[in-house]
This record gives sequence, C-alpha cells and structure tokens, in this order.
Amino acid sequence: MSEKKRNVAVAGATGAVGNQMIRCLEEADFPVNSLKLLASSRSVGRMLRFKGDLIAVEQLNEDSFKGMDIALFSAGGGTSERFAPYAAKDGCVVVDNSSAWRMDPDVPLVVPEVNPHAIADHTNKGIIANPNCSTIQMVVALDPIHKKYHIKRIVVSTYQAVSGTGKKAIDELFDQTRAMINFLDYEKSVYPHRIAFNCLPHIDTFLDNGYTKEEMKMVNETRKILEDDTIGVTATTVRVPVFYGHSESVNVETREPMSASQVKLLLDKAPGIKVMDDPEKNLYPLATDGAGQDLTLIGRIRDDASVPNGINMWIVADNIRKGAATNAVQIARILVDEYL
Repeated sequence: MSEKKRNVAVAGATGAVGNQMIRCLEEADFPVNSLKLLASSRSVGRMLRFKGDLIAVEQLNEDSFKGMDIALFSAGGGTSERFAPYAAKDGCVVVDNSSAWRMDPDVPLVVPEVNPHAIADHTNKGIIANPNCSTIQMVVALDPIHKKYHIKRIVVSTYQAVSGTGKKAIDELFDQTRAMINFLDYEKSVYPHRIAFNCLPHIDTFLDNGYTKEEMKMVNETRKILEDDTIGVTATTVRVPVFYGHSESVNVETREPMSASQVKLLLDKAPGIKVMDDPEKNLYPLATDGAGQDLTLIGRIRDDASVPNGINMWIVADNIRKGAATNAVQIARILVDEYL
C-alpha cells in the first residue's frame, strides 16, 4: 500500500452521494492530505465534517482542481460534462458518478470487483466513470458466472429505492407516507405519481424504443463492463417505496451447462458478495439488509425450469454506498495504490 497522501476533491459534496463519499473516505482511512469540498453557490460556506474537522464548502469552478490529485464527482451529468475536463487538464483524475461519461469509448467504466484492469485506461481523458447503481450490483453478481459459464442472456427487473433520485425523493416518500396514514392530503413533485404505498415502472425518461434511459443504461453498461457485446440484456426498472437499498430479480441463461448449486458455490467465494440463501429459514436478502453496508447480497438462487442452463436469483445492495460512493472510493484507492 502506498503511504503517500493525496489531495482529494469531492464535487457535489452536499448531496446524498457526496455526503456518503466523504464518509466512505473516512471509513476507508483513505490517504487524504487535504480535502476540498465543492458544490453550487447556494451551498458555499456550509460546514461538513471529516475526521473530526469541519471543512467549509467552496463553489465549484474551472479552477477548483489546481493542486488536486483525485476528484470524486457526484454533481449531475451536466456539471460533470462541464467541469471534469478542467480537472483532467490540471492533472486531477476524475471518478465521475453521473451518466455523462459512461459510454464514452475513451473512458473506462469500472466496478473494482469485476474489471479493475480498465482503470489503466484513465490516462485517455483523465476520467473514470462510475456505473449506474443498479448495474453495479448486478455485474458484481454476474461476473463470476460469465467468466466460468459465459452468459448468453440476462433478464432483470429492478425494485429501486427513492434515495436513487436524491434527498427530495426521500423527503417526498416520508411526507406522503405520514400524510396517508394520518388521512391527510399529500403532495407530489419529484415523481409523476404518488410513490408512497405504490410502485412506479418508470425511472428516468422514456425513449423511442419504449424503454427508459435507466433500462438502457443497464443494457449498455453491462456489456461494456463485462467486455462482451454478444450478451443479450433486457431490463424493466421500477421505483418502489423503500428509502435505501435496490433489489433486483435476475434471470441468467448461459452458453455452458450450469446449475444453481454450482452457482451458489461460485458466488460464495467471489469478492464483494455475501450469499444469503436458506429459504427454509426465511433467509434471503432484504433491502433493509443491504442498507448501510458495502457487500452485494444474493439469494433465491434456483434453477430456471423453463430453459436449459438458466438460473434465477435475487440481488440486493445499498445504492448510495456500493451503488455509488463506495464504488468510487474503491476506484480511487486502486488509483492511489497502482497508478498515481
């Protein structure tokens, strides 16, 4: 491990993921020499705590990254498109959590348990992309299967927590729930329909092909991360009234023969995974199990009786941690240890 400390910036520091990035840096004992917290003008002067010290938030601008080594971005796609090139120009490697750079052929899209070797390509543009939260937990589970049995097709339905939309969505679910159980009128502004006691098969905007952007992110990002464009992927993404923790029902068909028992043994030894699979004892991953931790939880692993070489499984992870902040900090750690 490298002992040299680095200058780190967090762009979008006051948001839900930005706050979690700060906590993850602290929890990981990341070798931080100085920490610069950046946000929009309305957050300037706000004090955030890191390792017992209070740090004032500064306004994000073109000169924010001079003297910085690594910048963790979670400030939205438009902000990343505008400011990440300035950071890279100043020699600061960007790990970006938005969708802005994910499908750029010159930008690596990285999940450290799956394709850490891709980090070497950060020199192309000085930017590394963090995948979509729902994609991250799925490929952590699928990569060991693909390496051994070669995945032919993936069918995934997601059940995604409101924290994936941000703090306003968390507040909206809380306020709507409180209003409904007290027989009061409720308001909706974040989502087109009520989210409390409801499920919305609509995440991000709809495209001409009938899929949403979120669904196509899972299709395209999965192929890029697993480095195999021949994999068939289809997705349906659903927002559910859960605060933290995305859940996914995943059906996998492979080219080589496999069984559920073989997959259980394979996943039980894979990095970043905890298998929770004992239905007789009601043991299977819940969103409440995933919230607050960094492991990807997998259960309900069973053979698909409708197709040869098929299995079904249930995948859960904390979308703010492993689905965003933790993954970014893991990437940054590899950068420090092997490349910077």
